[in-house]
Amino acid sequence: MLRHEFQPGRLVVGVFLTATGIAYAGDAAGLWTTEWFAAIPLMVAGLFLAGVTAALTRAIRRRRRAPES
Repeated sequence: MLRHEFQPGRLVVGVFLTATGIAYAGDAAGLWTTEWFAAIPLMVAGLFLAGVTAALTRAIRRRRRAPES
């Protein structure tokens, strides 16, 4: 039973936020070095891809819901 509609754009943002967190967690653990500005390109790319994904999802859902004449 679905409680809400699946939103793939939010999934994409979550993946990029998780990747950013993993990068800084690895730096904190001493496994590798992550520069302080590394989050900027990750977040910009994630937000851009999430926007594209959300727009594509909306277009697909709108087309499927359109009544056939």
